[in-house]
Amino acid sequence: MSNLGAQVNNHKFHPQLNQFHPLHFFSGPDSGVMQENSTRSLYGINTVGIIRAPRGDGKEAIVLVTPYNAVKGGVRETLSLGIAYSVFSLLTRVTWLAKDIIWLVADSQYGEYAPVAAWLRDYHTPAFSNLDSLNTETCHVGNNNFESKISYGIRRSGTMAAALVLGVAYGNENEDTLGIYAEASNGQMPNLDLINIVHYLAVHRQGLRVKVEQFHWLLNSKWVKSLGEVFESLGKMVKTLNPDWKLGISAADYVEGAATLASSLYHQALGVPTGPHGAFRDYQVDAITLEFSLRISFDRLDRRNDFLLHGGRLIEGVIRSVNNLLEKFHQSFFLYLLTSPSKFVSVGVYMIAFALLVAPLPVVAASLYAKTLDLNPTSEKDKSATSNELGSVLQSWKWLNSVKTVFVVHFWGATVSLLPYFISQIPDSDPTTNFSVWILLSILSLEILRWILVSPSSHIYGLPQGEWATLKSATISSFFIGLGLMSVINFATAEIGALLMVPMALMAHPLKLDVRGQSLRSILRMICNLVLGVISFPPATFFVFKGVIEGFSGINAGDFWNWVESLWAWNSATYLYIGMVHLPCWVLCVQILLHPC
Repeated sequence: MSNLGAQVNNHKFHPQLNQFHPLHFFSGPDSGVMQENSTRSLYGINTVGIIRAPRGDGKEAIVLVTPYNAVKGGVRETLSLGIAYSVFSLLTRVTWLAKDIIWLVADSQYGEYAPVAAWLRDYHTPAFSNLDSLNTETCHVGNNNFESKISYGIRRSGTMAAALVLGVAYGNENEDTLGIYAEASNGQMPNLDLINIVHYLAVHRQGLRVKVEQFHWLLNSKWVKSLGEVFESLGKMVKTLNPDWKLGISAADYVEGAATLASSLYHQALGVPTGPHGAFRDYQVDAITLEFSLRISFDRLDRRNDFLLHGGRLIEGVIRSVNNLLEKFHQSFFLYLLTSPSKFVSVGVYMIAFALLVAPLPVVAASLYAKTLDLNPTSEKDKSATSNELGSVLQSWKWLNSVKTVFVVHFWGATVSLLPYFISQIPDSDPTTNFSVWILLSILSLEILRWILVSPSSHIYGLPQGEWATLKSATISSFFIGLGLMSVINFATAEIGALLMVPMALMAHPLKLDVRGQSLRSILRMICNLVLGVISFPPATFFVFKGVIEGFSGINAGDFWNWVESLWAWNSATYLYIGMVHLPCWVLCVQILLHPC
């Protein structure tokens, strides 16, 4: 880099352990606080090169990132460095640059995300310490002429307009492909224009096939194919009525779009970044990871040259496009779900589906509350004013008792969310043991809270036949509020949570009443409640989903603990939703089902 005329510096960082701590949950995944067991012998060194734009004022920059493991590096990482170096060397000689170019060679021996996050943290929040001297002591290797060209402090440019993370993968594809990874923490996505630029240049200029993540098990699903064939037939029928209506879609396109949409929704709901680009979204920088995959082995020299040529031209084209922008990306969408590399579902479309899904909640809550008022016999004409007043007081007590029950269960949910911090302190414990302890402590804490906060006298006031209805009304109201708040933080999580819990919340009905009813409607409702009660339980949902994707043979109870551990390690808001919204609502619905009418 220095021989090309760039300003070069080394950046030292220490690896950090992602451990759950309730006070650090809302900080970034890489909070900058070094763990106690970290030692100075464990460190990584990033290399950063900066090209100053001849036509710029140093207020904006474009970042190019290539993760590289100097210890276990192979051909893939070498090729990604080759692409970045070829583009970087070209950009040192051009005169059209209006934005600085930053090339970050991230030391990925401790993971690809950690070095990028550490550099971004120090880039935006400089620390005044003796770090420079430490870097000099650790990195002072080589001849003096080479060392004099490298700075050991943090060199900075302007505001980052966009960032590209380059990678190379071994692929078994039929043609050269480019994979795009865009999901960041808590469902954040880059501006859609950045993806559109990459897709257009890759397909129409370099002849690459662009792909995004898909659920491959959906591609081979028979019921999805059957549904696609139905929509294809309906499209042909509509086209016969009016040829100008372009509503037709082939079954193959439907299946591929469904697999891509489900994958996009899942990864956004998970809240875990799909690559190092996720670190940039914490600083509101549009970034994506580009992963090249060749159809022929890397061992052939001619294929390597073609790969460097096409990859370099693609990166150059993207940089030129971003360089020509007068301001940051803002014209296109930030909230969307991908159905293919070039198609998407915008926020204006999917919010309608979510609104229709949750709209019955407040209506049913109000209806149940009104019905509980009708159960009060104080409306009869022969009742005195004193009796009416007493009935109103009893009705208020019944409603307050239900609200108190909802509050206790949600407080229990917050307690359950904090338990992993203490369970993780148990030495030499495996995930299965941790999961079992978590379940036992959760049940024990629920019983203790009910015994302390819910007094037996609270059930004296209230009518047995209407008590479950007020509890259901309060439960639905609290769940509606929780979904509304979660939709602002991470829409995908709220959407999946609504799909799982809204049917159960609306259909919850005491099983005793259904058994007494002995009608077909009561039996069907009882069966649906039992099935929904099992499926909507978070561990059961996880195991069913994992079994569908990977098979039920290798499922272990500790897998759920590992999954939850990854959520809190990345500070995913989905973890809070499960513990403080979804699980309390499920417990309240189960309480309604088991109500002693």
